[in-house]
Amino acid sequence: MTIHLPDARGRLRTYEPRTEPLALTPGAPFTSRTVFSAAHVVADPFADTDPDSPAAVDWDATLAFRRHLWSHGLGVAEAMDTAQRGMGLDWAGAAELIRRSAAEAKAVGGRIACGVGTDQITGGSLAEIRAAYEEQLAVVEEAGAQAILMASRALAATARGPEDYLDVYGHLLRQAADPVILHWLGPMFDPALEGYWGSADLDTATGTLLEVVAAHPDKVDGVKISLLDARREIALRRRLPQGVRCYTGDDFNYPELIAGDEQGFSHALLGIFDPLGPLAAEAVRVLDTGDVRGFRDLLDPTVELSRHLFQAPTRFYKTGVVFLAWLAGHQSHFTMVGGHQSARSLPHFARAYELADGLGLFPDPKLAEERMKNLLSLYGVTP
Repeated sequence: MTIHLPDARGRLRTYEPRTEPLALTPGAPFTSRTVFSAAHVVADPFADTDPDSPAAVDWDATLAFRRHLWSHGLGVAEAMDTAQRGMGLDWAGAAELIRRSAAEAKAVGGRIACGVGTDQITGGSLAEIRAAYEEQLAVVEEAGAQAILMASRALAATARGPEDYLDVYGHLLRQAADPVILHWLGPMFDPALEGYWGSADLDTATGTLLEVVAAHPDKVDGVKISLLDARREIALRRRLPQGVRCYTGDDFNYPELIAGDEQGFSHALLGIFDPLGPLAAEAVRVLDTGDVRGFRDLLDPTVELSRHLFQAPTRFYKTGVVFLAWLAGHQSHFTMVGGHQSARSLPHFARAYELADGLGLFPDPKLAEERMKNLLSLYGVTP
C-alpha cells in the first residue's frame, strides 16, 4: 500500500498508509465535561443544483452521521457554521435540518443543541433583527432542542455600539424558555462579524458579553468562544458567573483548554470534533477518570491536523471536514452544498489525508487510500 502525494510545490512523494485504524468503540456519555461536535451536512450529489441554489441535502446520510457521533457519547451542535450556515445552507434548509435532527436525537437518546441566528435576512432595523432571531428560536424550542444564540451578520452591520447588543440579547434571553449557549464567533471564521459586541477592541467586546451574561445568569447555560486565542478564552472563563460554562470553540488549542488548570476548565463545542469524534470521545472518557496526561497523550497529536484544516482562510475548514468524512466512509461522495469541495487545494487535501491516516482516523484505511487515489487521478496525478 503506497500512494504518491503532491506537496505545496507540486512535487510527488511516496507515502505508505497505515494498515490498521485505531480501535475505538462507542461508549457512554461523559461525566467530567459537556462535549458537542458541530456536525457537517451531507449534500445530495444527484441534485441538479448550482452554487446559488438552495442546498440539496442527503437526509439519510446526514442523520446517519449524527447517529455515529451520538453512539460515541458526543452531543451534536446542529445547524452551526460547520453545517455551512450562511455558506450554502440557507435558513429554510437549516430549519429542516433542526427539525429532523432533533427528532432523531429524541428517538435515539442523543443530546442536541441547535444554532439560532438571523440568516433569513441580510440586514434591517434592530426590531427586524430581533424578530429574525425570535423566529429561529421558536423553531429550535418547538423541536425540543437547546438553543445556541449565534452571532448575527445583520446585527454586526446594524448595531451602533454595545448598547444595541445589550438590547437585542437581553430581549432574547428574557423570553428564552430554557438556558441558552451564547456564541462569539471571531472574524477569522466569518469576516462579517468583525467588531462583534460593539467594538473591535476585544477587551471592550468581552466586557459587553460579560454584561449580557451577568444580567441574565439563569438564562445562560454557557458561552462558546471561537477566537483561536487560548489566553483570552482562559481570561473570559475565569470571569464567568458561577454555574455558567465556558465552551471552547478554539480548534487550535482545545486539548489544553479542555484539560484546564487549577482555576477551571472549558467544556467543548468544536468543529474539529466532527472528524475526530471517536478519538475525542475516547480522550474525554480517559479524562473522566482523572487521567489528564492520558487525555493529552490522545488529543495533543490531533492538533496538527486541526490547525491544518482550520488554516486561513479559516472559514473554509468545512471542506476538509467533509473530505475526511468521505475518506472515512461516512458518505459515498465528496460533494458539498454550494460547491465548496473546490475551496481547498490538492496539496491541502493530500496533507489532510496523510495527517488523518497517521492518527488512525479511517475505519477502513484501504478504502481511504482508494478514494484518495481517485481524487488524485481527477487532478491529473498518475501513478
